[in-house]
Amino acid sequence: MKCDLLITDVKMPKMDGIELLTEAKRIVPWLHVLVITGYGDIPMAVRAIKAGATNFIEKPLDRQGFLSTVEHILKQDVSANPHLGKPLTKTEVKILRFILEGKSSREIANLQNRAKRTIDFHRWKIYRKLGVDNLLGLLKRSAEMGLVQLPKNGP
Repeated sequence: MKCDLLITDVKMPKMDGIELLTEAKRIVPWLHVLVITGYGDIPMAVRAIKAGATNFIEKPLDRQGFLSTVEHILKQDVSANPHLGKPLTKTEVKILRFILEGKSSREIANLQNRAKRTIDFHRWKIYRKLGVDNLLGLLKRSAEMGLVQLPKNGP
């Protein structure tokens, strides 16, 4: 079953909505997430957007405005790449983390007791699933997913 949109509140009993957003984007990076809150302020909105929220709206919800926002989000084309929409496997996530640590395919192969060609194949599948074609794109996408933090420019 495919999920195109996650709608979450910031304040929830067991898990903060931003934590849920971060975890969901880690597992399904192309997922649209609409964050709703009754306590919206600029820092909260910035935090949600940085974590990967597609949109951020405040309560009380206007029915028509809410439906319009959901419709707009769902119309966004996240499936331009036919391989997007497929989650990374546990093995691919593990290999992605090694790549983000700067390890070569040969180093990863040695650590995982696998052939270098196997690691290269996993790397290729990761790139396709994340819709990137080079290491810089992979780094940026990983930052969007919350797997790595890029340094901020300027003071």
